[in-house]
Amino acid sequence: MKKVFMWASAFVLVLSLAVAGAQEKKAEGTAERPKVVKERAITMTATVEAIDLDKRHVTLKGPTGEKKTITVGPEARNLPQVKVGDLVTVTYYESMAVEVVKPGSGSGAGQASTIVRAKPGEMPGGTAIRTATVMATVTAIDKKENTLTLKGPQGNTVIAPVEDPANLDKVKVGDELMITVTEALAISVEHAKQK
Repeated sequence: MKKVFMWASAFVLVLSLAVAGAQEKKAEGTAERPKVVKERAITMTATVEAIDLDKRHVTLKGPTGEKKTITVGPEARNLPQVKVGDLVTVTYYESMAVEVVKPGSGSGAGQASTIVRAKPGEMPGGTAIRTATVMATVTAIDKKENTLTLKGPQGNTVIAPVEDPANLDKVKVGDELMITVTEALAISVEHAKQK
């Protein structure tokens, strides 16, 4: 869990602590806690240049002409269906949700992974999703340095810079943050269009 906390904390640093920008809303007469989700997706398509089915090597040509040979593991089904000229599309998605939660709620911490593969007979492809959720307590707010000090479940501490100093007014010492990081990788192969 310590690695998850450090990993999630590093992600917090990269995305500049997304508690920023959240507006408190009224729902049925009570104030909801601030929550923000930041996400991005990157997609790249490459063309199959060569295939060695015995060694399970596939050479791909990227959009700028660079070539890369990869070894496809046995978990990838239906490799014999891939032909030179086919298009391989890879999409990488990541998101982070940071939510101020009621102190002591502590629910939702943990990790989960899911892998979905193509069925036998389909073109190769699949999706892998990994989610990690960690709880951190705000132990200090430094408005001069624009940072929050966060304490993880094992007592480890991380100092996180905050992009917008006004966001430091949206949290207080003792608040708990539920940080959920999701990563997904989707790969699909389709036959090249005949001209």
